[in-house]
Amino acid sequence: MKAFLILEDGTVFEGIQIGASKEIISEIVFNTSMAGYLEVLTDPSYAGQAVCMTYPLIGNYGICKEDMEAERPWPDGLIVREVSRNHSNFRSNGSIQDFLVQHDVPGIAGIDTRALTKILREKGTMNGCITSNENYDLQELIDKMKAYTTGKVVEKVSCSQKYEVKASSSLEENGPISGMTRYTGEKEKKPSIVKQLNGTGKKVALLDLGAKDNIAQSLSKRGCFVTVYPALTSADEIITDAPDGIMLSNGPGDPKECTSIISEIKKLYNSDIPIFAICLGHQLMALATGADTYKLKYGHRGGNHPVKDLSTGKVYISSQNHGYVVDTENLDAAIAVPAFINVNDGTNEGLMYQGKNIFTVQFHPEACPGPQDSDYLFDRFIEMMEVTKNA
Repeated sequence: MKAFLILEDGTVFEGIQIGASKEIISEIVFNTSMAGYLEVLTDPSYAGQAVCMTYPLIGNYGICKEDMEAERPWPDGLIVREVSRNHSNFRSNGSIQDFLVQHDVPGIAGIDTRALTKILREKGTMNGCITSNENYDLQELIDKMKAYTTGKVVEKVSCSQKYEVKASSSLEENGPISGMTRYTGEKEKKPSIVKQLNGTGKKVALLDLGAKDNIAQSLSKRGCFVTVYPALTSADEIITDAPDGIMLSNGPGDPKECTSIISEIKKLYNSDIPIFAICLGHQLMALATGADTYKLKYGHRGGNHPVKDLSTGKVYISSQNHGYVVDTENLDAAIAVPAFINVNDGTNEGLMYQGKNIFTVQFHPEACPGPQDSDYLFDRFIEMMEVTKNA
């Protein structure tokens, strides 16, 4: 069946429908990863967006459910050059086509994704529509696209109740991954697997702003006992539970939309509990302490972005997924100083807070998809909690 991708500037791409048969309007973004399409599809940070994969062949190794970062896909749609007709992988649980249909995610294949990416790079991220209706009204769709906003998507992707990630007594240290029930979002009440390892050390409160499962896993395999909290949890509740450290996760949308969450994060900042924040969490901590954020022209999304650690001069290849960054032009050096920068465009990739046991990064050190260059940051967080506890 024919399908069309229409951009709000009037550009029309014709291709073939994949996935669910439905029409969606969403923000169109692109990801430059060569592999890891399942991790991209199940990253809650893509809520409210349709993703164009720049690598030309997607789906060749099928769907490996143990690699999923959430119990369901979160993008509104998927845009690819070609979907593999045959998937081959001893770990595969099925095809990407069946996965998209199962989760009611529409998509389009057979379009020139390179041309689409060039448009988004030159004109900036814009809204678009995926439809199989050949009799569409172009102006009507353009008006709808221009009116579309992702809105407050953090509440949509966050868990609906507090839960714990703790080791089973039958597990060996760093042994096989087991599971527990997780509920995400008010509309999605299906239980799924939350990855867990040995969690018998430091108590970490993970504020779920749209957290990828691998964040809890990265903490748990380092011996942390992780409790996950819904995004709208009060700071008082978290502080009362007396964690050794607090983790602020990644998540979707414009950070400035999260006004109530920012107020609670300000209280967490004043608590003197060690804090490590990733992506959206990094942006919200900056806003909570008086800094500003702004939207990038077309964002950073992929598994190949170089970032420089300003404390060592080392450059790491990072996995990224964000459309907003912290503005360091008017950053108060008495509160925070840049810790990482993006080697490609010089934008901020992390902050170190002065006089506080707090550091934040814009990229994804939990490394799925992407390399594992920067997972040492979790070790730094563990050391920070240890030093604070023994002080």
